[in-house]
Amino acid sequence: MSEQQEINVAEESVEAIDLSTYSPELRHLIEFEEVPEQAVPMVTSIHDVSEEAVRDVWDDLPASAQNILDNFEQFHALISVGQTFAAIDFMQEFETLKMREGMNEEEQQEYRASLLDKVLQNCVKDMVKQLKKARRDPILKKDFMEIFAEQA
Repeated sequence: MSEQQEINVAEESVEAIDLSTYSPELRHLIEFEEVPEQAVPMVTSIHDVSEEAVRDVWDDLPASAQNILDNFEQFHALISVGQTFAAIDFMQEFETLKMREGMNEEEQQEYRASLLDKVLQNCVKDMVKQLKKARRDPILKKDFMEIFAEQA
């Protein structure tokens, strides 16, 4: 596939995503964070596949941390966008990562997948820490609240 064909496929993927089928919280955050159009399919894919796992994390949060946000959808949107940016950063950095000698293609793929999984898990852990910290940090709490304040 030529570079132009790849660009056309990427553009078609972006156009094919109907954001109106997603929560207002996710749509707002995509706009608020100025997510590049090329990254929107990744955001929506992560959002689609992560809902159950993110819901479990949300349900385990203390009510005082949940109350920093208005609802689960805000948390889910924050996780989806955060994981997208973390995954993009990871993929860019991975290109410079030196692989252990003797690793075949399959081992390299498995290694890459395990590292990406850790990056995504760390995103969720970091968001949980930030929400818990925001309970005692008025500035951080205000920052969270301001993200979605324009949405209302």
